[in-house]
Amino acid sequence: FTNVSLDVTKTAMKNDSSVTEFILAGLTDQPELQLPLFILFLVYHTVTVVGNMSLMSLIFLNSNLQTPMYFFLFNLSFIDLCYSFVFTPKTLMSFVSEKNTISFRGCMTQLFFYCFFAHSECYVLTAMAYDRYVAICQPLLYIVIMSSRTCSLMMFGSYLTGFTAAIVHIVFMIRLNFCHSNIINHYLCDIFPLLQLSCSNIYATELVSSVVASTVVIVSSVIILMSYALILFNVTQLSSGKGLYKAMSTCSSHIITVALFYGFGMLTHIKTSSDESVVQGKVLSVFCTFLLPLLNPFIYSLRNKDVKLALKTSLKRLKVNEALRMS
Repeated sequence: FTNVSLDVTKTAMKNDSSVTEFILAGLTDQPELQLPLFILFLVYHTVTVVGNMSLMSLIFLNSNLQTPMYFFLFNLSFIDLCYSFVFTPKTLMSFVSEKNTISFRGCMTQLFFYCFFAHSECYVLTAMAYDRYVAICQPLLYIVIMSSRTCSLMMFGSYLTGFTAAIVHIVFMIRLNFCHSNIINHYLCDIFPLLQLSCSNIYATELVSSVVASTVVIVSSVIILMSYALILFNVTQLSSGKGLYKAMSTCSSHIITVALFYGFGMLTHIKTSSDESVVQGKVLSVFCTFLLPLLNPFIYSLRNKDVKLALKTSLKRLKVNEALRMS
């Protein structure tokens, strides 16, 4: 993916744009906040990396977690882990450097991976919703329907869709000329802050970006809503309220993740022209780019008996190995 994105951005250098680098304005221009924010975001990133890598390790090393649901969760953690590395280095740099610059190529590369991981996560969450539907509504056929081949194809489709959407965004972005201000009023290279700097006609780029993003969101959200509507319909047919509680508790972690991801995602990309809304957009972006990758491992770990059991088992193994080593 890196080679493709860099090849695409090479084309951008041939256009008539006089801007070869951008300046990221960052989250705030208040000097007294720079050091506290640097420490805060460094802690966020460290916890995100440790949390996601720990969850991935648990899934990989424990045989009782080798199921389709945890295969999708492994991929979700992998995306969140990679996603956090797209922004964190430049964001941390903005707190400690007087002028946080990023080259045109670097900006397009960051935008590519931003779009790639964001769109891919939409479809990973969609695959997880379908998995829960099959597990609850078709339990006898679950192993047949959610075979290893099916799960692998679903993940391949998620990454391919994310890759295609990211390429479309980049192809239209590199067609633009940037010949005025090179200061991006954000802490990352996002589509709409970049469009505000272009001196080209942005109608086509803005339209395509909106259509691609809307298509991904609408298709994935419709499938998720349909999956849970069918789950709700099926479990309400059960005579036992215990069955309903068990089904909902099984889906609760995924529902929370979906609500946070789509909720903050939509709020972040609602555009208004006021300066206050720009600041609000930055704050909401922090939730999407930093807090959600941090929260997801804890949402699934704290509300999942299998993960907690696997964690206890792994800790016991470590203690036993340590005791044998000391003896």
